[in-house]
Amino acid sequence: MNHSEVIEIAIDEIGDNHVMTSIETPLREDAFELDDDLKVELIEEKFRDIMTILGLDLNDDSLKGTPHRVAKMYVKEIFSGLNPANQPKIALFENKYQYNEMLVEKDITFFSNCEHHFVPIMGKAHVAYISNGKVIGLSKINRIVQYFSKRPQVQERLTIQIANYLKEALQTEDVAVVIDASHLCVSSRGIQDVTSSTVTSSYHGKFKEDQTRNEFLKYVGIGC
Repeated sequence: MNHSEVIEIAIDEIGDNHVMTSIETPLREDAFELDDDLKVELIEEKFRDIMTILGLDLNDDSLKGTPHRVAKMYVKEIFSGLNPANQPKIALFENKYQYNEMLVEKDITFFSNCEHHFVPIMGKAHVAYISNGKVIGLSKINRIVQYFSKRPQVQERLTIQIANYLKEALQTEDVAVVIDASHLCVSSRGIQDVTSSTVTSSYHGKFKEDQTRNEFLKYVGIGC
């Protein structure tokens, strides 16, 4: 086996085993030097090349606009979470009602993309926190989930990123995140298992205690 074959096997193993190499999304230092419109233009050009290599006729009315549509979708929609400018604006409010129990936002639907094959990840996120004197609007929790999901992802990283962001934003360690998702890189290629899903979790502060964690899991319909 030559060196290039060894490298190819290692690359395939990383992708098929869905290995996460870092908690932070891998980005180059110059990732945001190009504005979004130029990125769309450049991606459109490259995707046109891909379609041509695949043998597709770009003169066909159904296909001629596809490179632009894909490029716009990549930059403006499904990978918009790469750009810090799209980060949700979080405003904290005083916990005037003195609500000191956990707050749970469950069944937050999200769509992401596997960074190994660029095919969809679809699932539900369940998020909880216990106020440390500050609260945020409920919709902001959904927006945080959407922001981190709209980038090439690994589910473990997505779970950790949401939890870490909430801890920092809410100024509390008492945060829990559970994600249950299906991966098209598992169901539409490779093993082609269409029934399985993947569950990941990130527990912090009081949620590391059995009683608090089990209460959260009961609310979201997992486990006990």
